[in-house]
Amino acid sequence: MRTLIGISLASALIAGTLASSAWAAAGPGANASASSCQLSTKEQRNLGASYVTSLKVDNTTCAKGKGVTLAFNNCRTASGKPQGVCNRKVGNYTCTEHRYDAVPGVQYSSRVACSWGNKRVWSTYTQNT
Repeated sequence: MRTLIGISLASALIAGTLASSAWAAAGPGANASASSCQLSTKEQRNLGASYVTSLKVDNTTCAKGKGVTLAFNNCRTASGKPQGVCNRKVGNYTCTEHRYDAVPGVQYSSRVACSWGNKRVWSTYTQNT
């Protein structure tokens, strides 16, 4: 059990690093006006997922982006399951999610894009299941 937890944590860190690198190269970084938001370790763990690994915003503030990210993750886990989905607007934002790097019964990583008019919030997270 202890080995499985160690492997899971190592996988989460590697997946988060790779996802952040790939996302920066091909994702919203292509939009020069997008701003990367700094996340403290506490914020990474307290925005509704096991680890929120990155956050970018465009035409809104990082504080608002953190609020949208938390609201999305609360919506996603409202059924009581960490692998739940959010099928409604989060405030005024419409969000889409793409999950990848799943280890069934252990964890998965995801990219989320939320928009409201010209406002954009992009985040990545790793969720332990």
